[in-house]
Amino acid sequence: MVDLRRARALLAAGVLLAGLAGVVVLGAGDEQFAYTGFAGAPLTLDGTAVITSSGLLELTNGTAQLKGHAVHPTPLAFRRAPGGPVRSFSASFVFGIIPPYADLSGHGIVFFAGNNSFSTALPSQYLGFLNPSNNGNASNHIFGVELDTIRSTEFNDPNDNHVGIDINSLTSANVSDAGYYDDGTGAFHNLSLISAKAMQVWVDYDRATTQINVFMAPLKMAKPSKPLVSATQNLSDVLVEPVYVGFSSATGTVRSRHYVLGWSFAMDGPAPAINIAGLPKLPRFGPKTRS
Repeated sequence: MVDLRRARALLAAGVLLAGLAGVVVLGAGDEQFAYTGFAGAPLTLDGTAVITSSGLLELTNGTAQLKGHAVHPTPLAFRRAPGGPVRSFSASFVFGIIPPYADLSGHGIVFFAGNNSFSTALPSQYLGFLNPSNNGNASNHIFGVELDTIRSTEFNDPNDNHVGIDINSLTSANVSDAGYYDDGTGAFHNLSLISAKAMQVWVDYDRATTQINVFMAPLKMAKPSKPLVSATQNLSDVLVEPVYVGFSSATGTVRSRHYVLGWSFAMDGPAPAINIAGLPKLPRFGPKTRS
């Protein structure tokens, strides 16, 4: 188990803890953290979500039509004062999706900021995030970045391999094919969300411009300069206290496994770097031939 009091003391003394597996980096007021693996991490888990013996955060376990959630245990101070604007923030995480078939998976992962109650959320295309009754309601007060591996026409999904910015709805405010832009050539390179390979995502919100930028890259590649997908949305109009951050995932009839290997977050600055070399390894499950 991570000793949070010791972590705070070491950080106050100038000791960086990000290089150790399962250790949490805490900033002033506990406004930043980093998980390099999740062994002993004090996350709030429900549904199918578990932390494996190797330190992986397993959101779904290959069971059909189920959902799982993992949430940082305490809300973060997204506002400096009641009624004030939502502050700038940044998140980074490493994920991997292992499909049962090489060309078919279901359904995806959502990184979210908002409330932490998903009792009425449904699996399958609702990603354990929303349901048919509340999808699109301003009263949801939730922001998400979806990594979606099934095309749901009711949400205007472009394909079965996309990244979307979600504001109270699974119909994304903006969406893009999964991939990244090469810093050298500017060329777009597609990435398969269901490659069973670990990949990294960065999510930035700028209070001054109210711009949300999402970046994606293969593991060990630096954060690209050009965002994969962006949207302008004042999150002060969306989020209400208390605000939690975490992950939601779900399966449908296709029984995929969804994992998070590392995760960092910070208010008013870049998320701490994740120690890639210290991350746990994804399990190996050979894909079946689909009839």
